[in-house]
Amino acid sequence: MAKVKTTFFCQNCGAQSPKWTGKCPSCGEWNTFVEEIIQKEELGKGSWKPQGSGTKKASTPKKIDEVNYEEQPRWITSDPELDRVLGGGIVSGSLVLIGGEPGIGKSTLMLQIALTLKGKKVLYVSGEESEAQIKMRADRMAAKNPDCYVLSETNTQQIFQQIEALNPDFLVIDSIQTLHSQYVESAAGSVSQVRECTAELMKFAKETGTPVFLIGHITKDGSIAGPKVLEHMVDTVLQFEGDRHLTYRILRTSKNRFGSTQELGIYEMRAEGLRAVSNPSEILLTQREEVLNGVAIGAMLEGNRPLLIEIQSLVSPATYGTPQRSSTGHDAKRLNMLLAVLEKRGGMRLGQQDVFLNVAGGLRVDDPGLDLAVCASLISSYEDTPVSEQICFAGEVGLGGEIRAVSRIENRIAEAEKLGFKKIMVSKYAVKGLDLSKFKIQIIQVSKLEEMYQLIF
Repeated sequence: MAKVKTTFFCQNCGAQSPKWTGKCPSCGEWNTFVEEIIQKEELGKGSWKPQGSGTKKASTPKKIDEVNYEEQPRWITSDPELDRVLGGGIVSGSLVLIGGEPGIGKSTLMLQIALTLKGKKVLYVSGEESEAQIKMRADRMAAKNPDCYVLSETNTQQIFQQIEALNPDFLVIDSIQTLHSQYVESAAGSVSQVRECTAELMKFAKETGTPVFLIGHITKDGSIAGPKVLEHMVDTVLQFEGDRHLTYRILRTSKNRFGSTQELGIYEMRAEGLRAVSNPSEILLTQREEVLNGVAIGAMLEGNRPLLIEIQSLVSPATYGTPQRSSTGHDAKRLNMLLAVLEKRGGMRLGQQDVFLNVAGGLRVDDPGLDLAVCASLISSYEDTPVSEQICFAGEVGLGGEIRAVSRIENRIAEAEKLGFKKIMVSKYAVKGLDLSKFKIQIIQVSKLEEMYQLIF
């Protein structure tokens, strides 16, 4: 009988050690090493075997100019938000990992995609729900796909047997932490199992050209559970974010080998499933019956998409000794910088004022083009004077109080005009060389914060 080999793996970062260690030398976490049994896989016992003979021709190096590149056609789904985030559609043979908090809607999104892929044979593998539970969720959705198959299984060898019999065009795994391979003798969800199961699915996806979507759990810190190598192995990593108590969800991409990592998709959670929001600016702007103080509209860019969002601020005298500086959805350090500029260059006495800043809609923003809107919102609350709801802002504020140009100002102006704004305030350095006659919206050009203050207030 062969000797059983064991080793220790860090459950936080996947580091390997021959003996137990209290503190992981790689990530610095304590008490994360767990002993796992390892077993070397025998030759010819691969979990996924390509069809045909077992012999494979050895690869030889080629000149890069001699490599034939044929662009693979992407699958265009009925979900424009997912297509945008993936870079234009689903790529054949791609391995996509989607993570998010429990109850955020990951399984709902993937089942909805499986039901809307008409003409494609889809296999939805769930290790967390039974076929009856998946059917109950599918009945609530309007989409129907007669070629959608469901399988409740966690053993990868059994899954691949069903895959060979069915030969699907699209595969969904819910979730990767529930799968286990018989070639690794450790518990499901451990570092070894997650790495081995992902490697088997990656081999299947690349050799057959079948797109595979993996649903992944996240830790309490918000990162995807399992070893970091999991994110390195896959082609695309998507993050499904949002508050479970609100109706809107945000789909971001943190890694994409086939497109930009700056794209964003917005969904609305309904009883019949997720609805793609094609014009998110409308939901990010609060419908108000009266003009309020401390509210300004800023034009920002999220990837290639222009968005108009509402900046809300509250400036009030500090009740306690130390003034509070709090921001939700905005960088706190940048807020402190803008407050210092307003106090030094604008003459505002903010040293003994509590300042609260909020980005409406639950977004987290880092576009410097929102600086002008943030300053207008702060001045409005400080002066107790509302900003006209017919004007929006797009400009970066420098330490000298100057208004700097921002990228792709033409897209921001067009988005503001489309949503019915009458005026937009931008830096005068941003519109050089632009044909402003094609815009019906009034473009106000400023170079300093003092000019903005005089024109608005």
